[in-house]
Amino acid sequence: MSTGERHKDFSKEMASGFPPLKWPKETFDNMTAADALAGYITFFWDFFAAGNFPLHVTKIFLEILSYYKFHISQMHPIGMVRLRHFEFVCRGMHIESMVNLVRVFHQMHCSQGFYSFIQRASIKKILLNPPKSFHDWKSKFFFIKVEVIPMKMIFRGKEDVATETIQTPFSEAWYQDLKDVPSIDIFQRKPWSVLV
Repeated sequence: MSTGERHKDFSKEMASGFPPLKWPKETFDNMTAADALAGYITFFWDFFAAGNFPLHVTKIFLEILSYYKFHISQMHPIGMVRLRHFEFVCRGMHIESMVNLVRVFHQMHCSQGFYSFIQRASIKKILLNPPKSFHDWKSKFFFIKVEVIPMKMIFRGKEDVATETIQTPFSEAWYQDLKDVPSIDIFQRKPWSVLV
């Protein structure tokens, strides 16, 4: 079978499995991020524009969703920026980014039902000049098939997140090697130039 024939078969299969989403204009105008149909999830534009989120979801990102037990559509874009920045810095320095390393630098918290990550006190800063806010980010969304995230995600209720007490590994080489990097330096480059 030629590549062209395979592409046609794949296109036919995709077309039959993904019915077009059709809304009357008044429905579309009043739609919110919470209106995703069954089989779809909500992604916010700023995940990509500011957070450099890849649609080949990375292992560390899946591990974070699993560890903290929340749904990606409940994530605040600032949380996405912090996690992706941490991952890029680790990859650029050839350090394996794992959930326990993320937890050394960041504390998860919840505000108005959206989850984010804040810098822990007394830990060296690796993200300089993070974005302060995102203007109208909740209104810039789209729906995507749930299969994009290859795991079952859990919707978490609006709740306070207990503060974790984690000992700072001051003497470990990986901690000493991680450098502070402004987010603008990473996110203005092509993602693959940082990862190579």
